[in-house]
Amino acid sequence: MIKEKPVRGSSVRPDHIMISFSDDDVRTSMNIAWRTSTDVIEGYVEYHKKGGKPERVKARTKVFESDIDISNMFWAKLTGLESGTEYFYTCGGKDVRSEEYSFRTAPENIEKFKFICVSDQQRNDPFECPDYSGFNKFIKSVLKDNPDTAFILTGGDNTDCGQHEVQWNGALCGLEGIAESVPFMMALGNHDNRGFKDYKNYSGRYYSEPAEFFGKQFEGLYPDNGPENWKTENYFFDYGNSRFTVIGINGPEEVNDWLIKTLDGCDKTWKFGAYHFPICYSGVNLQNYDAYPVMREGFEKLDIVFSGHEHNFSRSFPLRNEELHERPSQGTIHYMLGNSNCNPPGARTLAKVWHAAFFAHEEKKAMVAIVEVEGSKVTMTSVLDDGRIVDKCVIDKETDSILPYALPPVFSRTRVMFKGADPGLCHGTTPCEKKDGVWFIPIASFIAFMGGYVEKTEGRAYMEVYGRSLEIIENSDNATANGAEMKLPAPVFRGRMEQLYAPVDAVKAFDMRWAYSEYNNFISVEHESESIPVTKQP
Repeated sequence: MIKEKPVRGSSVRPDHIMISFSDDDVRTSMNIAWRTSTDVIEGYVEYHKKGGKPERVKARTKVFESDIDISNMFWAKLTGLESGTEYFYTCGGKDVRSEEYSFRTAPENIEKFKFICVSDQQRNDPFECPDYSGFNKFIKSVLKDNPDTAFILTGGDNTDCGQHEVQWNGALCGLEGIAESVPFMMALGNHDNRGFKDYKNYSGRYYSEPAEFFGKQFEGLYPDNGPENWKTENYFFDYGNSRFTVIGINGPEEVNDWLIKTLDGCDKTWKFGAYHFPICYSGVNLQNYDAYPVMREGFEKLDIVFSGHEHNFSRSFPLRNEELHERPSQGTIHYMLGNSNCNPPGARTLAKVWHAAFFAHEEKKAMVAIVEVEGSKVTMTSVLDDGRIVDKCVIDKETDSILPYALPPVFSRTRVMFKGADPGLCHGTTPCEKKDGVWFIPIASFIAFMGGYVEKTEGRAYMEVYGRSLEIIENSDNATANGAEMKLPAPVFRGRMEQLYAPVDAVKAFDMRWAYSEYNNFISVEHESESIPVTKQP
């Protein structure tokens, strides 16, 4: 039992009021959630259409005990509604009710609709009372300019530390005047299931799997159709000719199976995904091991994936099986949403080989994406809070085209990329070579480009990066990896510019993986660490 309510703590008056789509028909149903103190035992929604008779729906109730408070969560599902109709409602207990809000159900024949994407609106200051007022003001201005917005979809990191209720109190205050009337469909980000044993001093960091506070607050708000062990943070809903699959960041193998099953049986024209970690990232030191290639099969059944995490904007070429293409039918477009609350990226960014469009969102500006769906055509416009348009593209399935036109690279001489970055001058005259079915790279200069330590002696090259080492010997398939013998698929040879060429499999000594893109003719090397690979200067 808490002795004193915290700042923004629960009371008998309903707050954190949100609406969302359920797993029922969006034309005839709506979910409504709110919070009160435990003094309010029962709650209900009273609703009516204009001039209609009020009706009541009793809410399901569950106690939410957080790190600072004990509250009651309420979730009510309204069904049997009329399509394309505005409804007015209040929520709460019999003694204390909310003010009246309204929402509109989806129309019967949805030929055209619009939604807004936001991401990484997280805020951690002031500590006791995180300020989301800037985000609130920005989104309200976007909604004013786009009053036909059907819903808001997020790319995750809705909070800075989602295992602490002080953060959710701030984030949900930032949705006041918005989420009561516009369905707010959240994707889970890593910050949304992050916590600290000592939150004030940011020490003892941990991640909750499943995302405990997220699930306890929103289990009755979002569709109950996710994978068995990872519900609430994974769900899907259909709107018009589109399926929206919201993908959590935990349990990738189970989630991939769920994705495949969910999308294989779907006959919708468009299949959208929302997943926090970008596959086609722009950070200089980031990685995509969290989803790729573990969930590649599931992801590649989607047309467009909206992501966040980097607080930066980019749009990929259609990606399928490690290859980059130009037409929407040839792969999945990964659309990385810039941050929506003036949070410049902590990791510096740069354009990568997989980017068709890129903007280094390092200004202290907020960004949203406005997405319009009309039949076989999707128009996506990313705009800053000062009105500047960062990117506008049109994806048309009927013509199988993307405007503005952009062609992915097809290299005449095989290149090697690290985390999507081209070594450029380092490898301009030392392309990869294939001999007897084995790919070779000038590995010492490649490791040097990354920032690793390289020592070249006669007929030998010694390398260190990410705390691991490799030594290769000219004309030998014997190498030394981290002090142990390593057998290479083929002998090292002296190639262009007198460099020692080793089988690309040698990168496994550094816990790296590699893949060859046949269409684009490049080798991609990845490492799961997000640490900077630059070695220390003695």
